[in-house]
Amino acid sequence: MAKKRPLQKAPAENGPCEARRMIPLERAEAELTVVNSRFIATIGPVRTSEAARAFIYEMREKYADATHNVPAYLIGHGNSTMAFCSDDGEPSGSSGRPLLAVLQGSGLGDAAIVVTRYFGGTKLGVGGLVRAYGDAGKAVLERTKRGELKSATVFSLDLPYGLYDRYLLIAADYRVQTLAETFTDRVRLSGRILTQVFPAFENAVVKLTTGAARPVRTAIEPDAVFPTE
Repeated sequence: MAKKRPLQKAPAENGPCEARRMIPLERAEAELTVVNSRFIATIGPVRTSEAARAFIYEMREKYADATHNVPAYLIGHGNSTMAFCSDDGEPSGSSGRPLLAVLQGSGLGDAAIVVTRYFGGTKLGVGGLVRAYGDAGKAVLERTKRGELKSATVFSLDLPYGLYDRYLLIAADYRVQTLAETFTDRVRLSGRILTQVFPAFENAVVKLTTGAARPVRTAIEPDAVFPTE
């Protein structure tokens, strides 16, 4: 009977005082109707103010026939965050600020939201607009898949083909992101892994392959994106 392989346990990924840097993993959209006005909220990941402005411009072009396209964005995380919002013709303080407040309370950074409004013929008043734009922001945030910025190590690995299946078990335990693979009588691959767990991963590969393979660090990516579970 084959022996059951003990589960490899990776070290904790975040220290107790390490702030998490969360971002939208991809774009998302949500729509709601308030007293016949149609609100379409779109969120996207943006790493710079230039990227945020490009995203806003894209949404304004896409919904050029809309009554308003209200933007808000956050660049960075923690104390280094840069924030922006605009009412885009709505009454002052009725749309951009509540949308930004929702984004600031989401735990996300490097994110931009544009809420598009098609006027339905009935004025909502300042209070109604505050609620509508805030609710639109909340709706799209509920649909947003999240990723986390962390330091990653990129590595290369060359191992005999016969050890590949055993390597895959370790790669799964340590949540390795495979970047490229080439197969002959050997397997040559590159991957990305959390920098914090790379030493343990390296030791696990060496141990499992009895020294026949060892991952080689080729680069460090300080702001790699890892999906959250």
